[in-house]
Amino acid sequence: MKNTKVVAISGASGAGKTTMVNQLALQFDCPFLLFDDHTDKSSYPKDMKNWLNKGANLSLIKTPKLVNCLQSLKVKSHSRFIFIEEPFGQERDAMSPLIDYVILLDQPMELCLARIIKRHTEHPTSDSIRFIAAYLGKYEDHYRDVYLSAVNQVRNNADLICQEVLPIKELTNEISHWLKNNTNE
Repeated sequence: MKNTKVVAISGASGAGKTTMVNQLALQFDCPFLLFDDHTDKSSYPKDMKNWLNKGANLSLIKTPKLVNCLQSLKVKSHSRFIFIEEPFGQERDAMSPLIDYVILLDQPMELCLARIIKRHTEHPTSDSIRFIAAYLGKYEDHYRDVYLSAVNQVRNNADLICQEVLPIKELTNEISHWLKNNTNE
């Protein structure tokens, strides 16, 4: 009987989730799913500021495509792990029963913000400056608080919390070591 474990890599935007999922999937030769590949315009509440003020219920963030893909992958996979980029850990009702372990990349918000800006300036488009300006306005108004609220919720049920800022290779090795020593085969 197979015993594939689903490992969610969680954290705020810019925490390094996508990079870590890719690195761990490569290291363990396992399949992976990325959150943003399974979202659309209806995934998030229309008014995030209002959503935040009403308690930031993470289950109101809907990704049925991600749920379906993960369910299908779990049935087919014979790998030790499936790594998923799931910013919200086990805090969303639809995802919680599908996840075995949550690793929270709890990085400083200024580092996350710098990475988001860098992401949009490395390959600039004609809209890059407008996007960054609009994003920074929303970040100052409520996005920062949205990210902090989500991370705080995930922190309560995370199996491993990575707060130290490390080079990607060192962080990958730390998480890999933890997985080898703390997950059931």
